Amino acid sequence: MPPLQLKNDHLLLGGIDVSEIAGIYGTPTYAIDEQRIRHNCRRLKAAFEKNYKKFKLNYAVKSNNNLAVLNIVRQEGAGADCSCLEELTLASLARFDNDKLLYSGNNNSDFELSQGIQSGAAINLDDVAILPRLLKFGVPDILSFRVNPGIGQGQYPGLVFGGQDTKFGVEESHVLDAYSLAKQRGVKRFGMHMMTGSNVLNIEYFVSVTRKLFEIVESVSKKLGITFEFVDIGGGFGVPYKPDETALEIEKVGSQVGQTFREYVERKIIGEPYLMIEPGRFIVCDSAVLLGRVHHIKHTASKTFVGTDIGMNTLLRPALYGAYHHIYIGNRPTSKPESTYTITGQVCENTDVLAKDRQLPQIEIGDVIVVMNAGAYGYSMSSQYNSRPRAAEVLVQDGKMETIRERETVNDLIFRQQIPTRLLK
Repeated sequence: MPPLQLKNDHLLLGGIDVSEIAGIYGTPTYAIDEQRIRHNCRRLKAAFEKNYKKFKLNYAVKSNNNLAVLNIVRQEGAGADCSCLEELTLASLARFDNDKLLYSGNNNSDFELSQGIQSGAAINLDDVAILPRLLKFGVPDILSFRVNPGIGQGQYPGLVFGGQDTKFGVEESHVLDAYSLAKQRGVKRFGMHMMTGSNVLNIEYFVSVTRKLFEIVESVSKKLGITFEFVDIGGGFGVPYKPDETALEIEKVGSQVGQTFREYVERKIIGEPYLMIEPGRFIVCDSAVLLGRVHHIKHTASKTFVGTDIGMNTLLRPALYGAYHHIYIGNRPTSKPESTYTITGQVCENTDVLAKDRQLPQIEIGDVIVVMNAGAYGYSMSSQYNSRPRAAEVLVQDGKMETIRERETVNDLIFRQQIPTRLLK
């Protein structure tokens, strides 16, 4: 599976044996292939720009917020989709221009709204009731509302962000009220946004949800006499996690979504908006592997547990969603599966399972475990739970390795803690 290559019975990432990376940097370590990120950015841009010239790519910072990664996607011409003030700060440190920032907060505080106005980013609101609070701090240069078009799709229930029972977005019945109020209060430039699901591999879904969003855009334009500077269809472009899953044909998505955009623009009602997307996973997911090591093997009456240093504190998705991540044995990559294992971490939770009842080659203590598709929502969702410091991050490119985030130590656990003097007696 990309970005790995097999050469002379060695698994290579960016031209380097993954076992060598694990040996030099220790485990657990996230190893990221720079060229794969660049390839994914260029493929996305080509797929959409070919079919609709006014196109903007924003990278979802939440998926992987490493500053090196942010600089790579900026160099590839992307803007940044920021979910909080801290992500706006990271984007600024990575030298994104303000006019390439979209601030899409959720349940914003007054302080966050005031700072969002000052940032110069385009503001994207999740609810019409937030608008009066925002306007206390000024009128944004450009304002968007996140719309819930009533439909959603995702790989797991927790990754569905549109439709009923989701906390996100303005319901269709309230969208007109939102833009009407904004117009009355002096907003001059508008966008519309949606984000309805994550890791979708169904081409038809993106076409149908885009068409639904444009029905809403056109209705608002007709009734209020406003045009739109951008229509953001969000992200959600899927990546196959299992070997038997079919990859999303992003070129077909770009073609069909672009055709839908042209169809509505040619009616000359909504203006000539930019087509905007905000993928995170598609750009970084398959660019990285998570390297761990086997420290213990436990045999019980019902299972064989393989104890590694990759726990739910390092990669949360399997415990949170039941998500599948493909696994290789780094030092024996061509060995055939012959046993059933449950791969676990070192955290004191029974949900600390990386893979349950997985058919894998024979595993031995000391083996290097290679977990695929670790570039998105890996480190960014990790924690110090069980007082375990977070992993290192390494960037690889053309046979070279660079540390882009040092492994935490116990000093990071106690940093900022203060003990009252009376407790030291």
